[in-house]
Amino acid sequence: MKEEAVASTDKLAGSTEIGSRRFLIGEDAGAVIPDYTPSVPAYQVEADWSNIENADRIYLQDQMKEQLTKDLFIVVNSNGNEFYTTYEENRYLQIPSFVTVDSMMHTYHLFFAKLQKNTERTYLVDAVKEMSQTMLQNSISQYEELKGSEWEEAAKINVTFFAVGGTLIGNQVEIPDYAKDVAEQELKYVADAEAIEKSPLNGELEDYTQYKPRGYYEGDENLEKYFRTMMWYGRRNFAQKEEVLDRCALLITLALDNQALENWEKIYSVTSFFAGASDDSGAYEYMPLIQQAYGESITTADLMGNTDAFQTFHQLTGELDPPQINSVVFPDDEGKTDKTEMAKGYRFMGQRFTLDAAIFTQLCYSKVKENPDGEKRMLPDSLDVPAAMGSETALDLLEADGHFEYKGYQENMTAVRKKIADAPGTLWRASLYGEWLDTLRPLLTQKGEGYPSFMQSEKWNLKKLEAFLSSFTELKHDTILYSKQFMAEMGGGDEVVDDRGYVEPEVEVYAKLSALTKNTSEGLQSFGVIDAADVENLKRLSELSDRLKEISVKELTGAEISEDDYELIRSYGGNIEHFWAEAVKDEQTGDTDSSLIPAALVVDVATDPNGSVLEQAIGGVHSIYVVVPVEGKLRVAEGAVFSYYQFMQPMENRLTDSQWRRMIGLELNDNMEYEADESIKQPEWTQSYRTEWKYDVE
Repeated sequence: MKEEAVASTDKLAGSTEIGSRRFLIGEDAGAVIPDYTPSVPAYQVEADWSNIENADRIYLQDQMKEQLTKDLFIVVNSNGNEFYTTYEENRYLQIPSFVTVDSMMHTYHLFFAKLQKNTERTYLVDAVKEMSQTMLQNSISQYEELKGSEWEEAAKINVTFFAVGGTLIGNQVEIPDYAKDVAEQELKYVADAEAIEKSPLNGELEDYTQYKPRGYYEGDENLEKYFRTMMWYGRRNFAQKEEVLDRCALLITLALDNQALENWEKIYSVTSFFAGASDDSGAYEYMPLIQQAYGESITTADLMGNTDAFQTFHQLTGELDPPQINSVVFPDDEGKTDKTEMAKGYRFMGQRFTLDAAIFTQLCYSKVKENPDGEKRMLPDSLDVPAAMGSETALDLLEADGHFEYKGYQENMTAVRKKIADAPGTLWRASLYGEWLDTLRPLLTQKGEGYPSFMQSEKWNLKKLEAFLSSFTELKHDTILYSKQFMAEMGGGDEVVDDRGYVEPEVEVYAKLSALTKNTSEGLQSFGVIDAADVENLKRLSELSDRLKEISVKELTGAEISEDDYELIRSYGGNIEHFWAEAVKDEQTGDTDSSLIPAALVVDVATDPNGSVLEQAIGGVHSIYVVVPVEGKLRVAEGAVFSYYQFMQPMENRLTDSQWRRMIGLELNDNMEYEADESIKQPEWTQSYRTEWKYDVE
C-alpha cells in the first residue's frame, strides 16, 4: 500500500458526529468576494402601476399584478422544459431578463453531471472491469492456498464477492463451484432490486432496492452495469464484529497487488474528488493495522496458524472510528445500541460521507425519540439540511410542521447547527460535493436594508429556500451512486424597446460558483480525465459567474452599469443555451430539443426500511416576475426558477427520471399522452409566492 495514499485521508478535527475521512481541494481554492455595502433605496409599486416603465409590455392577469404590487415578485407555474428558453424568448420579445441564481446553479449541475458521466464512461468502467478481474483471480489464489485452514471460509466469501462484482460489471466470469450458489442468489437479488433480503453472502439484511439504476445511469447499458457494481462494492459491509468478515477484510486488502491497487486508487481518488471520501474504513485504514499486527512484509502463507497476530489485528480494527452515517438495515432495539458502532466494518469502495446524510442521522429515529402521538421520525424532512446550515426560515417551517414535538429533535438540531457553524473550512473543501453545498450557503442568509426591496421579505426567503433545496436535489441526483444514504432503524419586433434587465444580486453565490467551476476544471485536469473543450467551457462558465458577481455589486452599490453589462443580461439565454447544448450533446443524435432532455429530475435521499423512501424532485421550470430598479426607475423583469417537490414513495419503486417526468406530464405515458398526476403537489410553503394562469371554463 502506498504511504502517500494513507496520508491523504483526514478527519474533521473536533467532531465525532459530523465529519469524515476526506480529501481537500486546496487552501488557495476559495472564492474572491469583494467588499461592498448594499445601498439600494427602498421602493414600492403604485396600485395603478403608473411607476412601472414597461407596464404596457408585461401581460399578467389581475390577480398576478395584485400580488406583484404587494410582494414585488411572483412565480408563475409555467412548467417549461429548460431555463434558457425563458431568456431566449425574453430577448426575442424584448422583455427585460431577470438572471437568477437558479439558472446558474442548474447550468453548473449540467456540467457536473456531464463531466462525471464522461469520466465514468471513458476511464472508470474499464478500471472497474480490470480491478474486478484481478481481485477475483487473487481471491481464488488465496482460497487455494488457505483451503483447510481457519481462513478458508473468509477466502470463499471473497471469491463470491468478487465473482458477483465481476459479473455485474460485464466480465466473462467462470464462478467456482464452491461459490456459485451464493453468487447466483446475490445476482438475482441485485437484478430484481425489489426488497430487503437476508444476504446469502454475509447473513446480514441488505436493501436490494438500492441497486435499481437511477439518476443519469438509467438507460445506458454500460453505466447501469457500472452503477450496480459500484453499489455492490460500496454497500457491502464486512462487519468488524464478525471475526470471519474481519478476516475477509484483511484478505481483500492483501489481494490489492500493484495492478489492482493502481485501478482501485484511480477509481477512489477521482470519485472522491466529485463526491467526497468514504464514510467507512477501507484499505487505507486496514493496511497499517495489518502491518502492525503481522509485520511489514506479509504474505498469505504468514496468516495460517498465526492466531496471536490476527487477534491483535482484530483488536486494532475494533478501535477504528465508526462510520458517521448508518446505511445498514438493523432491527429496531429502541435505541439501546449505537447503530453506527454496530455498522463498523470494511467496505471495498465505501460510499461517501456527506454533510446532509450526517444531519439526517442526527435528526431521525433513534437519535430522536417519539412525538406525543407515539410516532417515530423514520424519515427526515429535506428542510433539515438548510435549517442545520443556518436557515431560520427552514427552522421556523419545521417547528410549524410539528417536528419539534419529537423528543430530542430540537436539542439535536441546536447541537448540529453549532457544529456546522464552528466547523473548519475542511468541511466544505473536501470535494466538489462539499463546495457545491458551500456555494449555496449564502442563499440561507436573510437580506436586510440596502438590498433591493423585493429581497427583504419573508416570502423571498422562502423563494431562496426553494432555490437551495432544488440545487441540492440536483447535487443528490448527480451523486446518487456515491453518496451514502441515511437509513433509519427498522420499526414502524423592430420597435426600439428599453429591455435592460437585472441580475439577482447574490454576490457571494456567484463568487463561490466561479471558484467551484475553476476547481472542477483544475482537479479533473490533474487527474487527466477532462478534454480541452470542457476545460474551455468551464472557463467560460467561471467568467460568466465573475461577470454576474461584478454586475451584482454595481446594482447593490449604485455604480454605473455599462451597456456591455446590460447586453450580457440581454443575451444570457444564448449563453446558458450554449452550456446546455454542450452538456447534453452526447445524449442525443440529430437535432437536440429541450423537450427531449428536460430539467426535471428525481432522487431518493433517505430510506425507512419499513417500506418507504424520501424523494426530492425538480419539476418544470417556472417563470418569476420581479420589480427591479434600473437607473432609479422601476420595471418588471422576467426570469426562470426551479420548482421543488418532496414526497414519500414505496422503497420497491424508487423513481427514475423517466418515471417522474411521465408523472408530471413532461413525457408521454403508456397511452402516448402527456398527462400529469394531479395528486403530486409542491410543499405548501412554496405556494405563498406562486400563482397560475386562470382560464374561464364555459
